[in-house]
Amino acid sequence: MRGLDRTDCEILRALQKNARLPNNELARRVGIAPSTCLQRVRRLYDDRVLRGFHAELDPKAVGIGLQAMVAVRLSRHSKGLVDTFRQHVLGLAEVISLYHTAGTNDFLVHVAVRDSDHLRNLVLTAFTTREEVAHLETSLIFERVVSEELPIYGVQEGS
Repeated sequence: MRGLDRTDCEILRALQKNARLPNNELARRVGIAPSTCLQRVRRLYDDRVLRGFHAELDPKAVGIGLQAMVAVRLSRHSKGLVDTFRQHVLGLAEVISLYHTAGTNDFLVHVAVRDSDHLRNLVLTAFTTREEVAHLETSLIFERVVSEELPIYGVQEGS
């Protein structure tokens, strides 16, 4: 994978704002030919800089009434336990994201559930029954705001 130049970064910024931009419009905004733009977007995708495109859903519209962060401390922090726990958690339908962290807790698990009963049952069946789990702490999420743009630091010197 080669580094990103200024044009790549402009393409990425534009697509972060609107991933549905038609190629002709994207090329116009960036100031390059449509064929060049299409080649660059394909290369960014092939190089896994662009990892995909998604539709953002309204949680309430799909039956999610509650979200929480579950902080998990493992009994030991060994590769085997980390890998086993990670695989288990990523197999749970309620898991939105998983963060392997440094500090007091080993993982933060963002979950989306129907209601408090669903959350209680999930924690009791999917976390407390795991022998590698030593401690749990669950925090309800009142509001979730996610930046729609990542900062782009990948410009090569001299580009």
